[in-house]
Amino acid sequence: MLSYVIRRLLLMIPTLILVSLASFAIIALQEHFNGDFVSQLKLNPRVSPETIERYAKNLGLDKPWYVRYVKWLEGTLHGDFGYSFAKRQPVGALIMQYLPITLLITIPTFFLVWLLAIPIGIYSATHQYSLADHSLTLLSFTGLSVPVFFSALVVLYLLTNWGYPAVGGIFSQQYIAGSAWPWTWSWGKFVDYLAHLWPAVLVIGAVGVAGLMRIMRGTLLDIFGSQYVQTARAKGLPERVVIYKHAVRNAINPMISIFGQSLPAFVSGSLLAAQVLNLPNLEIFYFQSLQPPDEYVIITVLTFFALFLLAGNLIADILLAWVDPRVRYD
Repeated sequence: MLSYVIRRLLLMIPTLILVSLASFAIIALQEHFNGDFVSQLKLNPRVSPETIERYAKNLGLDKPWYVRYVKWLEGTLHGDFGYSFAKRQPVGALIMQYLPITLLITIPTFFLVWLLAIPIGIYSATHQYSLADHSLTLLSFTGLSVPVFFSALVVLYLLTNWGYPAVGGIFSQQYIAGSAWPWTWSWGKFVDYLAHLWPAVLVIGAVGVAGLMRIMRGTLLDIFGSQYVQTARAKGLPERVVIYKHAVRNAINPMISIFGQSLPAFVSGSLLAAQVLNLPNLEIFYFQSLQPPDEYVIITVLTFFALFLLAGNLIADILLAWVDPRVRYD
């Protein structure tokens, strides 16, 4: 297993290079037709051509895209992810402003969604066609069909009308000044964080719980019809043993595969909710960098998203080998 993990970690390097190269090429193609950041400056009559030329030369924008990419790739080896044209700050410093907040929102949401979806899916499958099953099915379809931005607007409207103090953002005003990385925590700041967290978890996690619950329910119902489950019941085994020892253990395998893909989805899939709830996460930072194209920000964030996907798949493979002894990696 250790050798397999090491090989997977080493394979991440060329994969991330290919992802970043493709991203940079697409950005360069878009800039070729729609103009780059310097082209946007040329539209400003208050900026002289000499200033624009000097600005482009200092940032290396006068060089071909592949030369800029190689320079960016060399810089990443030293922790230098380039320079943000719009914010006029190093990209690495900006990432460290948004990434911790993203993780503070994503990690609790991710684990809470899975802790709720699995047992709800099991309960719904074991009580098929009951009132509880129909109610959970209705709630899951509602959660899947209602747009995230609408759910965020409803939550925002209700909390505002009820006078809830912690609406929007991830910290209250008195703690924002100390929210730069590395953070200094206090008990009051932690309580304030929890007060701001649950509306975001509710909005972002509702779709995840609904979808995963339906998948778990459907997978478990398919397994209930398999021969080995029917054989276990025919032998007179207790229903609890049949469900949890034979059915659920096999139903967990495809859920673990989804686990690896859902991790980056939670990181990169909360744009609409973040906009409504004013959450300064990595997705908002990425969205703001698209127009005009802030190429070093875009390529760095996309590479981070790819890293989350690769890490999620690796974690899923390790968990699958741990849960299912039939799975072996040479």
